[in-house]
Amino acid sequence: MPVSRRYFAPGQLQFITSSVYRRLKLFDSYRLRGVFLDVLRQLRQETGFLLLGWVLMPEHFHLLIRAEPGASTSALLQEFKKRSAQEIVSLLSANPQHAWWRKMLAGVRLPPSLHCDSYFRVWQRRFYPYGVYSDKKRREKLNYMHNNPVKRGLVESAEQWPWSSHRFYYLNDSSLLSMDSLV
Repeated sequence: MPVSRRYFAPGQLQFITSSVYRRLKLFDSYRLRGVFLDVLRQLRQETGFLLLGWVLMPEHFHLLIRAEPGASTSALLQEFKKRSAQEIVSLLSANPQHAWWRKMLAGVRLPPSLHCDSYFRVWQRRFYPYGVYSDKKRREKLNYMHNNPVKRGLVESAEQWPWSSHRFYYLNDSSLLSMDSLV
């Protein structure tokens, strides 16, 4: 099936959604959440993309970013997925004594019938971008991300979920990640 070309307008915010392969709940692990954040911080420092919002759920994530040039969004996500997958597979492989880690490693292992260079897949191949053209839509996407854990029943209020930008915006807490300003 041909992959359609994506167009990212210069200066446009992108609301990104990406999921873990087989929707495994890899990010139930505090340690793997740390890998996600470390790789995101490193790439942000290296590339200078703007991060305006994020949420990490057990089996997927959302980001609200602006990459310059806009076309670099795909390369940025590809590099993020590559680096984080390598770290995650390395950690899962290094902890065979724990049943949960063995189960997750088995979950990201590719079937032997697939003919490719990889033995593991952490992320689903595609990501889903949505262009954010207005301040109203930006606020809508931030609210969606911040309330995602509540809607899923993981917590009773957004303040209780530390794995999102909600704490930065409403509790002045930048201990995990600080957000960028558009101004």
